[in-house]
Amino acid sequence: MSSDLLTRERQEAIRSELRQSGRVLAGDLARHFKVSEDTIRRDLRDMAAAGLCERVYGGALALPSEQPFSVRTGISRGRKQALAAAAVTRLTDGMTVFVDAGSTNLAIVKALPPGLSLTLATNMPAIAAAALDHARIEVITIGGRIDRHVGAAIGTQAERDLKMLRPDLCILGACGIDAGSGLTGLIYDDVVFKTIAAAHASAVLVACTTDKLGSVHPFVIAALDARMTLTLEADAPDTLTTALQATGASVLRAQAVAS
Repeated sequence: MSSDLLTRERQEAIRSELRQSGRVLAGDLARHFKVSEDTIRRDLRDMAAAGLCERVYGGALALPSEQPFSVRTGISRGRKQALAAAAVTRLTDGMTVFVDAGSTNLAIVKALPPGLSLTLATNMPAIAAAALDHARIEVITIGGRIDRHVGAAIGTQAERDLKMLRPDLCILGACGIDAGSGLTGLIYDDVVFKTIAAAHASAVLVACTTDKLGSVHPFVIAALDARMTLTLEADAPDTLTTALQATGASVLRAQAVAS
């Protein structure tokens, strides 16, 4: 069997895992296929160049068209819960908070302390439903057509509703976070919506898994600045964290997740 055929078979297996799980890590793939991480990184670079995946720090993600929200919710559940536990420490009674769509943001709402009293606005039905479990939280929904991939309302009507708000805090979702490029995203209409959300809030909080760090996507949401708190995982590399802090953004570390 030729080496080219072995490479194609391995890459097809990687793509199958991406379709099923939404995310792969280079280290895990190297152990599974009994090859070096350099070999896997070449595979992922070739696949990304061919439009078959999205390269991120430490591995790759399925393309948006192949990664529905229901899949994203199940990826790295323990890591997202750790991020959520750290992020909720920044919420206090009396705040008005906008919560953007995203599986990590859904975990944050599910982690809110039972007695917390605040006003929560969101464009994501799943987040609104989770917030309704808290008797002291007033819930405001941002309306419009629900985008099935985003799992939330985006577009003209949602933007009009959003512009009526001036929240104390925007809990924002982003596909990539980079010190130079800032917060970036993949879906144009969603990024337009996020840009408005960030601009109208007094402060912005972004909670992200390590694979998003250093990743840059086609559409810019916002530059990093002193208004922003970045909630990062315990294993976020110090070099990347230092560069992010140099922008003026605050960094909040989550607790390590037991392996």
